[in-house]
Amino acid sequence: MPEIGLAVSTVIFALRPHPETGRPVLSIPLVRRTRDPFEGRWALPGGWVDPAESLGTSASRTLVETTGVRPSYLEQLYTFGAPDRSPTGRVVSVVYWALVRPEQIGERTDAGFDAHNVAWFVADALPHLAFDHDDVVAYALWRLRTKVEYSAIAQGLIGSTFTLSELRQVHEAVLDRVLDPANFRRQVESSGTVVATGEHVQGGRHRPPRLYRYDTSAPLADLGPLAADPPIPTPADPPGENS
Repeated sequence: MPEIGLAVSTVIFALRPHPETGRPVLSIPLVRRTRDPFEGRWALPGGWVDPAESLGTSASRTLVETTGVRPSYLEQLYTFGAPDRSPTGRVVSVVYWALVRPEQIGERTDAGFDAHNVAWFVADALPHLAFDHDDVVAYALWRLRTKVEYSAIAQGLIGSTFTLSELRQVHEAVLDRVLDPANFRRQVESSGTVVATGEHVQGGRHRPPRLYRYDTSAPLADLGPLAADPPIPTPADPPGENS
């Protein structure tokens, strides 16, 4: 029986300022490969599955080891296993996708473990990636943009309290299109997913906007009866290579 390698990779989404316009855009951290195959090419963070770990735990561990990111949300996306996806042999990769809130992106994340080999990119303007990671990112973007339309998944990208204008900006960044403010407000207020905190934004000359929070009694998304949050381990060195 031929040997098959089992790896995990993660597509990490966060909102960061566009390098040219400064407006919040959906962004993804990538890791530059330091050895063959695809040496020098950018790839998704990931690594091999430890036989003693669950898939979710391996995904969490490799994510922290390679980027320092601790996500607010982690979900299994898909299993990619085309026979020719790796030139060095048969590798099956279980891919996860993660969301990161602004406060979860600290100095260590921005600098990375190696500033030359870890960097953030605009999700819709990525370089050509190693392996089949172009297809992986495209599928993860489709999944996120589909879910933000019907679930409370946007709370994985925003702070604990926010204005409806800030929440609309998150949806616009994810969907990459402008939304009508009045229609968006009506949809959100009628959805029952957000709750007014009774507080307002401080300062400003005009009437201060109200602050809201998500109803945390409901999950970000319905993952079904097998849903479980994998533990997010303490970062460890050195960063792993991914497949």
